[in-house]
Amino acid sequence: MDTNVTLSKKYNMIAFGLMAIGLLALAYGFFTTAGRTWANILLNNYYFLSLTMGASFFFCLQYITQSGWSAMFRRVPEAIMTYIPYAGVVMLLLFFGVQNIYHWAIHDASVNDAIIAHKSPYLNVPFFFIRILIIFAAWIILTRYLRKLSLEEDKIGGTQYLEKIEFWSKVFIFVLAITFSIGAFDWIMSIEVHWFSTIFAFKSFASAFYHGTALVALIVILLHERGYFPQLNESHLLDFSRYMFGLSIIWGYLYFAQFMLIWFSNLPEETIYYVKRWNNGWVVFFILNFAINWLIPFVLLLPQKLDKNIKVVKYIAILLLVGMWLEQYELVMPELTTTPHFGIVEIGGIVCFAGLFMFVIGRALIKAPLIPKNHPYIEESLYHHVH
Repeated sequence: MDTNVTLSKKYNMIAFGLMAIGLLALAYGFFTTAGRTWANILLNNYYFLSLTMGASFFFCLQYITQSGWSAMFRRVPEAIMTYIPYAGVVMLLLFFGVQNIYHWAIHDASVNDAIIAHKSPYLNVPFFFIRILIIFAAWIILTRYLRKLSLEEDKIGGTQYLEKIEFWSKVFIFVLAITFSIGAFDWIMSIEVHWFSTIFAFKSFASAFYHGTALVALIVILLHERGYFPQLNESHLLDFSRYMFGLSIIWGYLYFAQFMLIWFSNLPEETIYYVKRWNNGWVVFFILNFAINWLIPFVLLLPQKLDKNIKVVKYIAILLLVGMWLEQYELVMPELTTTPHFGIVEIGGIVCFAGLFMFVIGRALIKAPLIPKNHPYIEESLYHHVH
């Protein structure tokens, strides 16, 4: 059976069209509101990067736990991981707009600010970009090596590559736990340099895993609808649903815990974060985040009958991708804009990065057989009927 993906000209035209429209909108933004444009570049790059790192964690977890049910779908998170170098380039381009986003990066910002002065040995522009280089270098090297081992396994078979991928997956998630935490602190939390949260890194990582898993499930379903993955059945859908359901609880707990503890302690240096998000129209995003990322998935994925319904899983995954963008918008924008905005710049940002993401994933999917035929657990995945 031929399992190679072929992309239509229409797909490529849509991807390039989105990128072109987005670039024009961002160019317009630089001439009108440069600060807001840089903020949207950070927002959308971090959004797709978080999805990518969540999908990469899902990939590694399948090997570490020796899961058989998902063996058929491993090419999907592999393809998503190829976005990492592009995200790294965009992060480095923030050098030209760093002062528009981060107050601590402004020259002499620490002169009359004791907190920024205290953090300046860590939060300074040269070290900030050195950390970006180190973090992305580690991610690129490890994910490319995992991809290489996976492709070699597809040619040769046996268990030796399974064991290698399992080992390097353990190395990667250890590195990922540290580096993604640093990245979350640097790129997002330091926007509000006077505020801090001890669970911010864990919350960011859990959100990435949650929504990255939803992205993997959505791509699998979309490919199935186009004739690929014909073996996808209710048991596979149930397993994807269980991941999303369980992670929705973790996400909801962390989202509420951070808010509740800060509200209860009532310390001015902490509550200022939520004061901004409860005024000037931002409270709508706070409520929508809780509803879209926890309440709706939790309620709809509670019955096992709905967990096996391909349309329910598909639309929940789409809803979660929207929910994560709203979550990132609430994280980034309140410090940088007085009130919520959704205009040409915001549309251009999401459209541009969505087109790039489509192009990168599509190009990766066509370069290897979609179903890893020599994976030791492939038969278990193809005939997965245990529920």
